[in-house]
Amino acid sequence: MILGRTATISRSKIQSITCLSKLSYRSIGNAAVPKFPFSRPYGVEPPIEYAQLRVNTPVSKVELWDGSHVWLVTKHKDVCDVLTDERLSKIRTRPGFPEMNAGGKAAAKNRPTFVDMDPPDHGRQRGMVAPTFTPEIAEEMRPLIQKTVDEMLDIMVQKGCKEPVDLVPNFSLPVPSRMIYSILGIPMEDLEYLTTCNAIRTNGSATASQASNASNDLLQYLGKVTDKKITNPSNDLISRLVVEQLRPGHLTREDVVQIAFLMLVAGNATMVNMINLGVVTLLQHPKQLNEFKKDPSLAKGLVEELSRFHTASAMATRRVATVDIMLNGQLIKAGEGIIASNQSANRDEDVFVHPDSFDIHRPTGPQLGFGYGVHRCVAESLARAEMEIALTSLFQRLPNLKLAIPFSEIKYTCPTADVGITELPIVW
Repeated sequence: MILGRTATISRSKIQSITCLSKLSYRSIGNAAVPKFPFSRPYGVEPPIEYAQLRVNTPVSKVELWDGSHVWLVTKHKDVCDVLTDERLSKIRTRPGFPEMNAGGKAAAKNRPTFVDMDPPDHGRQRGMVAPTFTPEIAEEMRPLIQKTVDEMLDIMVQKGCKEPVDLVPNFSLPVPSRMIYSILGIPMEDLEYLTTCNAIRTNGSATASQASNASNDLLQYLGKVTDKKITNPSNDLISRLVVEQLRPGHLTREDVVQIAFLMLVAGNATMVNMINLGVVTLLQHPKQLNEFKKDPSLAKGLVEELSRFHTASAMATRRVATVDIMLNGQLIKAGEGIIASNQSANRDEDVFVHPDSFDIHRPTGPQLGFGYGVHRCVAESLARAEMEIALTSLFQRLPNLKLAIPFSEIKYTCPTADVGITELPIVW
C-alpha cells in the first residue's frame, strides 16, 4: 500500500540514525540485543531506532524489562501481517506473551475482556459493545459532544485569560471522560471521584501500588453501579450488558464489570493525550493552524494526520506465536512474543511520503493509529468525532490561544512510554 511515490531516507539521515543506534546498543553493555522500549529523543518524536530498523532489520529481537527476548516488527506491511495472522495470539496468559512491565504481567492474570481474546471469543464479546460505537451512533452523538465541549469551554473562559489555565484538567480530560460516563450510565456527580482515580492509575509518576489501588477502587465502584443496573436497568451500555448478556447467562457479573472498566479506561488517556497533542502540533505549524481556523471542514484530515503522526497508543499491538511462522524472511517460533510497532509503521517511508512531516492535507491512507484487523479500536468513530469537535471548537472559540510556556518546557510523558502531555498551560 503506497501513497503517491515511494519515499526514501537520505544517506546522511541513515548514517546519523545508525550512529545513534550504535550508541544505544553500547549503553547496555556487550549485549547483542537492544533494550526495549526505546526512548523518544525529545518531545513527541518517535524513537530514532525505528527508522534504522526499518531500513536494515525490520524484524529483529529486543530485550524487555524482565530480560526476555521478543521480536520487534517495524515495517507497515509486516505490522499489518502480524495484526491479521490468526496464528498469532492476543491471549496474555500464554507463555511468551510480551508484557511491558511488572504491572502489566500482574494485570494479565485478571479476567480477560475481548481485547485480550482470540477469535471466536473475541468477536462474540466485542459484538456485545460494538453496536454502541458504530459510525451512525457517533454521528448521532455529535450534538451531545458539542454541548459537552461548549460547557467546558464556557467554564474555562469564565476563569479568564490573564492567568494561565491548564488545558488538561479544564478541557482535554473532562470532555472524553464525560462522554464515556454518559455512555456507560455513570452518574455525573461521581465524575470528579472517577477522574481522580483514573488520573492516578494512568499517571506516570504514580507508584505501582497507587496505580493498583486506583484500579481496584474503579472496579469496586463499577461493581456497585452494575448491581444497581441489575435491579433497575436504564438506557445505557452497562444496563444493556445486564439485560441482554448477564440475564440470559452469556456473561457473569464480573464480566460486565470488567467490560465497563475497559470502556472507562482503555481510550480515555489516549483521547486526552491526542487533544493535547493536537493543540501543540497545530501551534507548532501556524500556517496549517490558520488554514484550519478559516476552514473547520479540515478537521477530518487533521484528526487523520494526528492519528498517524503521533500514534498515542503505541505499546498495545502485541502477540505471541502459537505455531512456527515466517515473517519477512524471518522464522518466528511457537511461543515467541511479537511487538508490532504501529508507531514505526506510521512513519514508514515506503507507505507515506515525507512521513516525518505533519500535513493536514495528506491524502487519506492506511495509517494505523487506531490499530488494524479485528482488534482495531471499537470506539474509533466516537474518538474521531470527539477530536474533531474538541479541536475545532477550541480554536474557533479561542482563536488567539497560545501556550503560556515555551515549547521546550512542555511536560511530556516518560520518553519510554506512550507519547502524551501531562500539563498544558495556555492563555488566549
